[in-house]
Amino acid sequence: MKIKHLTRPFKIKAVEDDGTFEGYGSVFNVIDSYRDIVLPGAFTDSLKDHEEKDTQPALLWQHDSGKPMGVWDEIAEDDHGLIMKGRLALGTQLGKEAHEVMKMGAVKGLSIGYRVPKGGEEYDEAHNVWNLKEIDLWETSVVTFPANPSAQITDVRAALQDGIYPDVRDFEAFLTRDAGFSRSQARTILNEGYKSLVKQDAGDDLAAVNQKLDQLLER
Repeated sequence: MKIKHLTRPFKIKAVEDDGTFEGYGSVFNVIDSYRDIVLPGAFTDSLKDHEEKDTQPALLWQHDSGKPMGVWDEIAEDDHGLIMKGRLALGTQLGKEAHEVMKMGAVKGLSIGYRVPKGGEEYDEAHNVWNLKEIDLWETSVVTFPANPSAQITDVRAALQDGIYPDVRDFEAFLTRDAGFSRSQARTILNEGYKSLVKQDAGDDLAAVNQKLDQLLER
């Protein structure tokens, strides 16, 4: 299961002395670095599911699952986006340090970790964007750099280095946004090359694939 990060600069609105803070983890109708647009109502089912299970998405430091730093007390959609109110664990070293840098404004971004369930997105070919109608929210992190223009290429290369293939959608976005190919060229690569590559034996030489990616980057 792949978790993606929404890479837009959503700023923390306020940080209080008791460790509480709030901000938007996502805003609606804005194109992010994956060329995704979150639509109003996208979090409805996920928030309902958390409510029924008496759970909340994790509050993490820099998307590190090994560094929980507190809890989210309130999460809801409003007209602007996903408004979130959290509480830092000030009794921990991480919570204290995070509180200090957040108070001084050194770290002031929020970024969500999520997956899109089957049928939860639609491609708008005219605008070359994906409209996200449903999002399964796993975590929201306090981050230093919420806007990461190299996030897509990192996902592609990391997947190959782990011995797996990235999904077709991510590879297409990489080809058009990071490698400089047109959409028609990317489709040709996907339809006649990459899909065939994915179907090959799992013992293929991934180092050779990485070398080809390096060539694309140089281009």
